[in-house]
Amino acid sequence: MSAEHDRWIGRGEALGRLGVKAQTLYAYVSRGRIAARPDPDDPRRSLYAARDIARLSGEAVAGDEAPQPAARSAAGRGEAELYSSVSVVVGDRLLYRGLDAVQLAETATLEDAARVLWGARAANPFAVLRPRVGATPGGSPRARLYAALARRAEEEPDLATGDAVALRVECARVLDEAVDAVAGPGPRLFLHQRLARTWKIPERDGHLVRRALVLAADPGYDPAILATRAAAAGGACPAAAALAGLAVVAASGPVAEMARAAGWIVAVRRQAFDAARRAQETGDLAGFGDPDWPRGDPRSAALLAAADLPPDLARAVRDGEAAAARPPGFALALAIVARRLELPREGAADLLMIGRLAGLLAHALDQIVDGSPIRARLRYVGPEPGAN
Repeated sequence: MSAEHDRWIGRGEALGRLGVKAQTLYAYVSRGRIAARPDPDDPRRSLYAARDIARLSGEAVAGDEAPQPAARSAAGRGEAELYSSVSVVVGDRLLYRGLDAVQLAETATLEDAARVLWGARAANPFAVLRPRVGATPGGSPRARLYAALARRAEEEPDLATGDAVALRVECARVLDEAVDAVAGPGPRLFLHQRLARTWKIPERDGHLVRRALVLAADPGYDPAILATRAAAAGGACPAAAALAGLAVVAASGPVAEMARAAGWIVAVRRQAFDAARRAQETGDLAGFGDPDWPRGDPRSAALLAAADLPPDLARAVRDGEAAAARPPGFALALAIVARRLELPREGAADLLMIGRLAGLLAHALDQIVDGSPIRARLRYVGPEPGAN
């Protein structure tokens, strides 16, 4: 039995033993519940750990504790089960509806990536849009972004019927108005070009904004996706559901890590001290390593490879990687690119938020049109009634 459980099996056998659809298998891989690796005979395919398949199927696995009773199942442990066809992590690759995100970012605009994530490759929902007249209130770009989503949520037509075509057009309108809120009025350029124009980025460097937005669109799974899907499952429109997810993104670890990484970058550029040694001693070396990508985030490598970094920023990456003995994460890559492009102080976070908006809208759309009920359980553990 031990030898059996140490095997790696193909997708067909894995699906048969689990009794689930392919998207559920991919979700298990994305959440780390099933290990996957490329098939050595065909790198386009993946193999799955038989031990993890057996465990999820309820089979006894040598070395494991006894199976938990039903009350301690996924819902009992506080896990929510989601079904998604938007994105998945397989091995060392992030796939947007089956397309490699890194390869897509080589040429795709955010509009292109959104159409992939929204399942709208046959038709262009952006083609029917018209610019909105009037400025969006708010001081910072993030405040204007939130205000645009809140306004769209209030104005959004009744799409409770789940008409996928109408929902995709609405998602395009939400993303379009959100970028306008951040970038301000101007020519009807591609979304990344509007941002580059506002940030006064030379045309030769505009591709970095485009790449960053596409790569930031969706990480496979994180709490922001759960928040978005829970809101959509509860009846929220795409704009409102995406706003719930963005609020989680803003408070997430990657955004906090960007701020710490920015400080590290400044220290290295000033060369006031041995930044690598000092940061390692104080625990302030942020942005290197990611538990979700033990062999390195392919998005980080792709973005930094395209950035043509000046010597001081290249040194920040090189010294940090040597000190941490881990590759740079995506939050650091965004922070480095933001410095390379001389964006405003919150520019890296703005790139992340706008890119993530396209992906969160995809999850809202997926949940409204095809999503199954989210199975979760709230277990009360507070004081006994009448105890106070």
